[in-house]
Amino acid sequence: MEIITARSAGFCFGVRRAVKMAEQAAEQYGGCVSLGPLIHNDDAVRELERRGVRVVDSVDEVREGEAVVIRSHGVGPQVYEQLKAKNAVIIDATCPDVAKVHKRAQEEAAAGRKVFVVGEAKHPEVTAISAWCGGAEVFETPEDAERFAKAYPAFADMPVSLVCQTTALRANFEFSVKFIKKLCTNCKIFDTMCRTTFERQREAAELAEKCDAMVVIGGKNSANSRKLAETCRASCDKVFFIENAAELDVSALAGCDTVGVTAGASTPEWIIKEVNRKMSEEIITANENENAVLAEEAPQAENHEAAAPEETFEEMLERSIKTLHTGDKVTGVVAAITSTEISVDLGTKQSGYIPASEISDDPTVNVEDVIKVGDSIEAYVMRVNDVEGTVMLSKKRLDSVKVWDSISEARNEKAVLEGIVTEENKGGIVVNVKGVRVFVPASQSGLPKDAPMTELLKKKVKLRITEVNQPRRRVVGSIRAVQYEERRAKIQQVWDEIEVGKHYQGVVKSMTSYGAFVDIGGIDGMVHVSELSWSRIRQPADILNIGDEIDVYVISFDKETGKISLGHKDKSQDPWAIFMGKYGVGDVAEVKIVKLMPFGAFAEIVPGVDGLIHISQISDTRIGKPGDVLSEGQVVNAKIVNINEEGHKVSLSIRALLEPAAPEIKADEPVAEEDAADEVVYDTENPPEIEKEEAPAEE
Repeated sequence: MEIITARSAGFCFGVRRAVKMAEQAAEQYGGCVSLGPLIHNDDAVRELERRGVRVVDSVDEVREGEAVVIRSHGVGPQVYEQLKAKNAVIIDATCPDVAKVHKRAQEEAAAGRKVFVVGEAKHPEVTAISAWCGGAEVFETPEDAERFAKAYPAFADMPVSLVCQTTALRANFEFSVKFIKKLCTNCKIFDTMCRTTFERQREAAELAEKCDAMVVIGGKNSANSRKLAETCRASCDKVFFIENAAELDVSALAGCDTVGVTAGASTPEWIIKEVNRKMSEEIITANENENAVLAEEAPQAENHEAAAPEETFEEMLERSIKTLHTGDKVTGVVAAITSTEISVDLGTKQSGYIPASEISDDPTVNVEDVIKVGDSIEAYVMRVNDVEGTVMLSKKRLDSVKVWDSISEARNEKAVLEGIVTEENKGGIVVNVKGVRVFVPASQSGLPKDAPMTELLKKKVKLRITEVNQPRRRVVGSIRAVQYEERRAKIQQVWDEIEVGKHYQGVVKSMTSYGAFVDIGGIDGMVHVSELSWSRIRQPADILNIGDEIDVYVISFDKETGKISLGHKDKSQDPWAIFMGKYGVGDVAEVKIVKLMPFGAFAEIVPGVDGLIHISQISDTRIGKPGDVLSEGQVVNAKIVNINEEGHKVSLSIRALLEPAAPEIKADEPVAEEDAADEVVYDTENPPEIEKEEAPAEE
């Protein structure tokens, strides 16, 4: 048996730091107090007590002036005030990552936003976070998020800030993020999950995939240890959740070729070593016993071979005349085929035959299509009739045995099999795999929680065998395990091959007011609303629907944060390039008024390119506002008077196309000759130069 220990098993930085600070405080002050168990491990807590670290449950138990260690989970601001009132020496061992979450929650609450926490409501870390922000809503499961949204009709417009317990289950946080993004237009997401915790969960999942059994070491009241066990159970059937070596029953690992070992953040290294040592000693003892037995049997075998007499001709002849028994597996040659049976030459004194009903489980199969005279065939002995000298055989029975053997082998090797979903059963579905009924529980079907199982009927699916009980004819499988592995492989492939400018055929998964999230192969990227269309749109829903397949390309990506920025606009249809190829300064264009402003009107020249008609360029007479002359949707002719290529700005003028206004003449009133002589006409294209008065010369 091979034992593989996870590299990330054991103390995290925050716990190791807290333990060290407590030990130093106990030595410096001749003992100290831990406000709650410093770590979730009874053996480790007892060891700390031996060193002078006393555990109390509340501030009321703290003595005046005593040294108090704040554990890595942290506490709320009121606890600090209570300790100061008792003149306590405060040794703050709050994990730096947890302290950042406290500060973030406090700042968001001060900004008037509602704080949500993904985690366990009663966990001390979550309790502290809630205290720092004056009360927070907690999502323990994805269902909590859905219930909250239903309870608060105004949830969509609520200013929401989401943080995460540092030791939360990654899948719960990711679900909550997607859920809130879909329903809330004013949300801020802060991924405050501890990177060490995430790495530990990821490594445990990978180890569980390739090991026959997993041993998870940690306290039963440790949140991160429990989540490690949950993570392992998703991929491995044999998971043993223990606190120390004494709880491990090594005999339960019998038959396992590989055993993985991981441990929660509160598990000391010496406990991990004890567990490994116990398993290693059992392996050594088993090997020694096996070698001793082999050593005893070896001389006897040699003596037996040496004493064995040579066979006589009569004995060899007798041995060649085979005697068959029910249950034997035999090989023969097809001698004849009829509509009712197949005759098989077994090379013995009995003649064999296979009834047509024992050829295959498929009643529609044509025997002559699958078997020919002269073919070698394997079969199972059903009945021997010594009186008539016949042996009834079954091919389908042997095929069934082989299938069961292959099913068991697939279970041991964690191989992926294919089958057809034949029926919906109580609590799951039934998949036909090589003629064997495999039960897949609803939780392992790969469908969402409320989705009907009938969606999978008659469909081909991939699954992994998780349990085989041949005597009871029971086989259990998991579709979800294969989907998880395939999804993880796709995500890894995306990250391995991603590059700026690469195109993907993606599927719209969700939308917000500021963009759309598109699945590009197991991982979502975001297309900002400004990158969706060259035309002016208010929100993604104006042009997209959830489930749409769209072509996207990579604008930027960050592997560390897991963020991908995508674009959808066709670069070959750049409106500015189209405009510049069609128009220049001085050209007249037919434009459409799209927006009126106090200082002028914006007009669409070509789709995606607008120009500004300043209020002074709308009319040749003074107007109060653009709406006095123009209206949105109106089509007018305008002259292009300026193009700012760098800033992609265009200035338009309607006034430049208007005829000069004629002087107003009252009816029946003649124009005096002197008045006519004084009339001045200005050329709008070539205005006259105005002479400037010369300044008087200085004396």
